[in-house]
Amino acid sequence: MGEQLTIYDTTLRDGTQAENFNLSVEDKVRITLKLDELGVDFVEGGWPGANPASTRYFEEIRNYELKHTVVAAFGSTRNFSKPPDQDPNLTALVAAKTRAITIFGKSWDIHVRDALRIELEDNLQIIEDSLAYLRPHVEFLFYDAEHFFDGYKANPPYALQTLERAVAGGAQCLVLCDTNGGTLPGEIATIFKEVEQHLDNATIKASAPTVRLRGNGQAGGAEEGGGAGELPVELGIHAHNDSECAVANSLIAVSLGARHVQGTINGIGERCGNANLTSIMPALALKMKRYFAAAENMPKLTETSRFVTELGNLAHDKYQPYVGQSAFAHKGGIHVSAVKRNPLTYEHIDPERVGNVRRILISDQAGRGNILHKAKKFGIDLDSKDPQVSSILKKLKELETQGFQFEGAEASFELLMRKALGTCKDYFHLLGFRVLGQKDPCALGPEEEVVEEATVRLEVGGEAVHSAALGKGPVNALDNALRKALNSFYPQLEHMELLDYKVRVLASEHGTGARVRVLIESSDEHSTWGTVGVSHDIIEASWQALVDSITYKLMKDERA
Repeated sequence: MGEQLTIYDTTLRDGTQAENFNLSVEDKVRITLKLDELGVDFVEGGWPGANPASTRYFEEIRNYELKHTVVAAFGSTRNFSKPPDQDPNLTALVAAKTRAITIFGKSWDIHVRDALRIELEDNLQIIEDSLAYLRPHVEFLFYDAEHFFDGYKANPPYALQTLERAVAGGAQCLVLCDTNGGTLPGEIATIFKEVEQHLDNATIKASAPTVRLRGNGQAGGAEEGGGAGELPVELGIHAHNDSECAVANSLIAVSLGARHVQGTINGIGERCGNANLTSIMPALALKMKRYFAAAENMPKLTETSRFVTELGNLAHDKYQPYVGQSAFAHKGGIHVSAVKRNPLTYEHIDPERVGNVRRILISDQAGRGNILHKAKKFGIDLDSKDPQVSSILKKLKELETQGFQFEGAEASFELLMRKALGTCKDYFHLLGFRVLGQKDPCALGPEEEVVEEATVRLEVGGEAVHSAALGKGPVNALDNALRKALNSFYPQLEHMELLDYKVRVLASEHGTGARVRVLIESSDEHSTWGTVGVSHDIIEASWQALVDSITYKLMKDERA
């Protein structure tokens, strides 16, 4: 297995630099606690002093007792114009009172000259004395060598000098950063080997011994740096994904000796994102057989991944490896048949090892195996030789040629199967509906709301029912009127709510005459389910999905 690795998460800092990804202090605390449950070694909480929210996070997280995770504060080397003990950035890092501090410094000479506008030797000095100032105040001290790979390619001797001075200042881990994300795996491998060789041969005296992290999050034994044949510090990797290589670059670095890996949950981050820990961790644990504390908790990975996107108010990437909804989804009939015999035929790992599930999709590529698999899942007794299997498959393909899609609407597909078998009860029958929208012609502008009213006429158990209701939009009005008509017959509908409503235009070349597909996600106190409707009329498509949703709820409750 080799030596224990350190997993360092920077979702709360580097991740929040992503477009449309924002977290409150409360969100950051909840994510920290979730990552602690997973067993992540370090969580970078932010840059103290950069804004009031970051400062408040460090104050708030001290109220929680973390089982394993160590919180790290992040900042930069000092301003050249101020000594370390007067630099507001460094003093804010100390004031955060974290067990770990990470600071970054310039590795690329072009940044020293054009960004900092100081001499190359001056940059070396601020790297060393910034770290030396922090060393007595903190248990874990990490140095992020910003733009290291680009800096090395431009000026190898100078980039290596920055690392030497970081070690002399007391850094316990040198994290080599591909900040622009443009370095390819072959370059990472070559440069990483050359850095290891240089540090192994260089005479560097660190100002403090290296302290390593045990599995319980406590400091391990001290080791004096600079021994013969042994690197004076650990090496780490911090990759960005601008060339789609961040995960590969991180794994290669580990294979070459890196023992500290930085990244974010779901790869969220500035521009194209950071190295994706939800891909890196299972690859390290399950494929490369490397040990780190979170390796024991990989079945919690999918749950953690979706927790972060939920708090960030982002849609979860269904195509994401390992943790995406489609990561272990099988659509083609031949694939389904093979997977049922042996999942290894089309799956690189057992989905349960990362907390995900195998899904057999219903689609226009579906075969008899798909239908039988779904029937078993729905508790429907259906024999493979039953002619109804062919009937259901034919009906499915007819509907999908019209634009129906059941991959996000399994409740509608279950109703389709039960109707074909004659086992679905007719809870109500539509006699007609009408939806009207009215806007005051004297309204001052488009911000004035349109008043929508829906009227429905139903037959429930031989009794005619007429109901009308207002709503925010035509679909909401129709939903309100339908529930109003049914509530006295089926009071359990009060516990049902609509979670999501999506409209997709099909064949957009037809413009406003195109068909639309409506997907509705509903829930009650026990479960969630999806339904679908398709029509040239968006109201009719919505009605179909609404009716399926209510019918499924009533059928589910009756069978419970």
